[in-house]
Amino acid sequence: MSYETTLKRYEAAGQGHLLHFWPTLDEQKRKSLLTQLNNLDIERVNRIFEKVNPKAKKSAAAHEEEVVEPLSDEVAGSVTGGDAEKWRSIGLEAIAAGQVGVLLMAGGQGTRLGSSAPKGCYDIGLDSHKSLFQFQAERISRLQQVAEQEMQKKPGSVIIPWYIMTSGPTRGPTVAYFEEHAFFGLNKNNVIFFEQGTLPCLTTEGKVILDTPSSVAVAPDGNGGLYAALRQPLVSGKPDTVLSDLDRRGILYVHAYCVDNCLVKIADPIFTGYCLQKHADCAAKAVTKTDPTENVGVIAHRGDGYGVVEYSEISDEMRRAKTGDKLKFRHANIVNHFYTTEFLRKVESFENDFVYHIANKKIPFVDMETGKTVKPDQINGMKLEMFVFDVFPKAEKFAVMEVPREEEFSPLKNANGAKTDTPDTSKQHLLEQHRRFLERAGATVAGDYKTVPIEISPLVSYSGEGLEFVKGKTFTKGGVISAVGEPGVTRSVQEQFEALV
Repeated sequence: MSYETTLKRYEAAGQGHLLHFWPTLDEQKRKSLLTQLNNLDIERVNRIFEKVNPKAKKSAAAHEEEVVEPLSDEVAGSVTGGDAEKWRSIGLEAIAAGQVGVLLMAGGQGTRLGSSAPKGCYDIGLDSHKSLFQFQAERISRLQQVAEQEMQKKPGSVIIPWYIMTSGPTRGPTVAYFEEHAFFGLNKNNVIFFEQGTLPCLTTEGKVILDTPSSVAVAPDGNGGLYAALRQPLVSGKPDTVLSDLDRRGILYVHAYCVDNCLVKIADPIFTGYCLQKHADCAAKAVTKTDPTENVGVIAHRGDGYGVVEYSEISDEMRRAKTGDKLKFRHANIVNHFYTTEFLRKVESFENDFVYHIANKKIPFVDMETGKTVKPDQINGMKLEMFVFDVFPKAEKFAVMEVPREEEFSPLKNANGAKTDTPDTSKQHLLEQHRRFLERAGATVAGDYKTVPIEISPLVSYSGEGLEFVKGKTFTKGGVISAVGEPGVTRSVQEQFEALV
């Protein structure tokens, strides 16, 4: 699109100031600015602002008037409810049929952990020094193997494609990390990288901010940007998208999760089977709130649908209300979701209904008189975000599965020294889980996670299966149990366990 056409379009949208410095720019900077503006759906940006700003008070009031109710038993089930084996079988059947894929939200950096690398590259301090990415890749490998064995499929025939959403800053380092480690044993053709979108930063009046005379200030569009990113070309200039790849592979069901949870059960067959039996098109896992005052959003029935209700949006009386010995509003959201691919395709049709969330920020901007970039010392603008759970109200059949926190949720948010969600707590929770794997298989571990730390490779066991041979054994030494074929491993799994007795 030419300069004249672009200027006309942006002036009509009330954003003509973005071309203010055009006469002063050289050819390269003109081309760069024009490309950025032509790739930007400025009319959509204006529509988003109209919803979040002039109508913000009305929207907030309407939200407050909606009746909030706890989840019914029809919607919310529990993994401990007795049907887990049946759900697991249904889920494994879908996995073995090649109908299940995985979406990973991995756009964050480990800034709070003191690292500029993608958070998935982080080593939480295990003796194996495996990163979050490696643990998750190996869980996929093992689950493929379990599905093959239990559903009597040929070795190597079951594939769970892994779609990894990065951000601009993490795309290059993430791809390089996977290439450097040979995709952790996965076929690289089944690991698909795509990028989270961005939205322009706005002033409080809805004007798009320039951060230099030739570039628009942008920020990631939130984890809810996942849905729009699924429709974007995987490679610039080519038509293939994540959605088209899902269709090409015949993927009917998708598990989505965040990279920072070391306990995540990727493509969990129990969760998948539960959702299939419920005929859910969108579903979420939840953990029970630790107490009424835990400051987390909870999944609840709101108005005509389902959604996540923030801690501040319900009264203290509602937070403490109980049915028997359980909190009524107890289903804490952990960003662990199930979708049908049909639902993911439909999101585009109702995306304009969403009201984006505002994050008020100090945003560097260019002085329109001098052309110099200014770093403000006060809040001067907003970043717009959509949350991944914003689609819940649009589900035709929504479901929630309540899972034990100690088995499935240990997020990594803070550096060591903080009270919660640190590398040390992640390591502790993972080692404690592996101890429970052994105890359920009939073994005894003569110490805690510090004195007898036993780490079990995901390539050995996905969730405690395949450990029957430890029954009756008492382990007095810590160590790492690896699969034959892992670097430096020559002894069988049984021999490695024997050395810890």
